[in-house]
Amino acid sequence: MTTENYNVIGVMSGTSLDGVDLAYIAFSKSDNWTFEIIEAETIPYPIHWKQRLQQAIHLPESDLQKLNQEYTEYLAEVIKGFIGLICEIPSFEGIDLVSSHGHTILHQPENGITLQIGNLPQLAQKLQKTVVCDFRLQDVELGGQGAPLVPIGDRLLFSQFDYCLNLGGFANISFEENGKRLAFDVCPVNIVLNQLTERLGLPFDDGGNIAISGKVSGKLLKQLNELHFYKLSHPKSLGLEWVQKEVFPLLGNSGLKVEDQIATFTEHIAVQLAAVFKTDASVLVTGGGTFNRFLLERIKSHKSLNLILPDKRIIEFKEALIFGLLGVLKMRGENNCLASVTGAKGDHSSGEIFRF
Repeated sequence: MTTENYNVIGVMSGTSLDGVDLAYIAFSKSDNWTFEIIEAETIPYPIHWKQRLQQAIHLPESDLQKLNQEYTEYLAEVIKGFIGLICEIPSFEGIDLVSSHGHTILHQPENGITLQIGNLPQLAQKLQKTVVCDFRLQDVELGGQGAPLVPIGDRLLFSQFDYCLNLGGFANISFEENGKRLAFDVCPVNIVLNQLTERLGLPFDDGGNIAISGKVSGKLLKQLNELHFYKLSHPKSLGLEWVQKEVFPLLGNSGLKVEDQIATFTEHIAVQLAAVFKTDASVLVTGGGTFNRFLLERIKSHKSLNLILPDKRIIEFKEALIFGLLGVLKMRGENNCLASVTGAKGDHSSGEIFRF
């Protein structure tokens, strides 16, 4: 039996703006795919970059092009720093490719628009490495949502679980049904909670302690749960634009103190998530929201579930891991994007390959 091996750096920047996630991964392919996360770290965004990325949605096209150039240069420096780190570890065996998601600025698939910055050809030149990136655009051009893209990795690497749940900027799930992988965004999570906690001078709600201290508003909870998105069938995906248009006005007009907004929105997340799972299902939970123990308790209060928390590196770096795999699949000419998930015209091998 032939085993094929790949050493890859997976790079992910999520909508919650925690920072750039980088993972050095060894993939092996024989009958099935296996992996080992050898080294991983998150590089927090400097304040000025966090502010620029938060405000980028309002920029004209000319300024977006400039931002794309500058962010690509910034991302190259971040990845270079990580390469310097992993070159020193005893198990370092070289780098076959860098596979990078970039950072989402615009995501309006219903209008045929999605933009992930940091995916310019100069990234490969600056790194002197083969780079695979810009995974969403082709899917949108094929009529898909361009999201979520992680489910192919869920199928290939984590098929033993009934569901895979990621609690990042948004909550998204994937699962098998009638021989097809299905997936969709469920609701906002840290893209809202983190902005609320920042008003209290904190980066996030550690363990859900702020939510515990607040009171749930029945009125606001009802308004949130009645948003039209939750009535739509999948495939469906969310972006910052939707949050700014639909969610923040409800929170801002509620008249509630921040702690109560956090408590209510946490309960909203729990209600929406519990509704999408079958009773007693096994659910692999990853992403920054996994550390919000109160949120997990509230989900289980609404439905009997087996919520499984894996190794900390998988919790924190599963998306970087899977984008690494998407890059390998692209290099192999194999499908890395599922029409059953995104609604595109067909399965396809998405992404751009840049060689130095």
